[in-house]
Amino acid sequence: MSDDRPTRKRPNLPTGKAPTLADVAKVAGVSPITVSRTLNQPEIVRAELREKVFRAVQLTGYVPAMLTGAATQRSRLISLLVPTVANSIFADTVQALIDTLTEAGHETLIGLTNYSAEREEQLLDTILRRRPDGIVLTGTLHTEASRTRLSRSGIPIVETWDLAPRPLDMLVGFSHEAVGVATARYLTGKGYRRFAVITLDDPRGQRRCDSLVAEIASQGITDVPRIVLPPPATADLGREGLQRLLGAGECPQVLVCSSDTLAHGVLVEATERGIRAPDDMAVMGFGDLNVAAHLQPSLSTVRINGAEIGQQAARALLQRLEHPDEKPIKVRIDTGFSIVERQSA
Repeated sequence: MSDDRPTRKRPNLPTGKAPTLADVAKVAGVSPITVSRTLNQPEIVRAELREKVFRAVQLTGYVPAMLTGAATQRSRLISLLVPTVANSIFADTVQALIDTLTEAGHETLIGLTNYSAEREEQLLDTILRRRPDGIVLTGTLHTEASRTRLSRSGIPIVETWDLAPRPLDMLVGFSHEAVGVATARYLTGKGYRRFAVITLDDPRGQRRCDSLVAEIASQGITDVPRIVLPPPATADLGREGLQRLLGAGECPQVLVCSSDTLAHGVLVEATERGIRAPDDMAVMGFGDLNVAAHLQPSLSTVRINGAEIGQQAARALLQRLEHPDEKPIKVRIDTGFSIVERQSA
């Protein structure tokens, strides 16, 4: 996702050198003292001047430190940004990461992005001022302003829960596209031909669904109704998704959900309507939450090793912090996934 504000040519700054106050002043066409005043007391600066300075900060990727010398001091703080804590799908990752970092003497600060790259950008503005020792992000989708500031911050970064061709720094996760393909092949291998999808309006969930739809299209199945729901996932939202699907007259053989939480709601709604799973309609989830094995019927799903993602992300950061003078090693860890077959499909 890119910033939707008017774009300007980014200044050429020395590679590997963090931008300075003087760099911001040069781009903005003002004095360094004006930049300092704008960042510290914006209310006393004219609106048009504030806009010039703030835009120059974005263009250069400058990170103001909260305290003099903060850039050279260890904060013992790691910042973790996750979409939500309302859904337990990220719980194993968060817990494993915090446990590993705490054992190594670091504190963890958690921020919630609400599945929004723009909200992530706002949080990063505050986080970067604190000069954390490292930053852990969920996913690889960021605004251009965030990418610029992070890449020039000099702070070790781990992107998790995804694999991407252009990581900011270190990467620990799995391929959402591969999940979609594997799910499609598993279900078509079971003989299912009429599909429908219920997904959150979340880029990662949408990518899994896009990949699934493309794979079954290659097998001649082209009509796949899709219900898109606002995050975060809840069982009530899953029930609403099935209500909307049935209300539109759709009658799939198999319903693929972008999370186990949505699938849970689907199974509850299906039971109340007298729809039997898998005899009348099979249901497939994602995440293998603790509840999945105990539903009636038990939920077929995709298992993700969230704890390993958290541990590997923490270890990658700690390795970088323990050897700050060494050339950074490229870290790209695929934690994989597996199909879990149970009663619902």
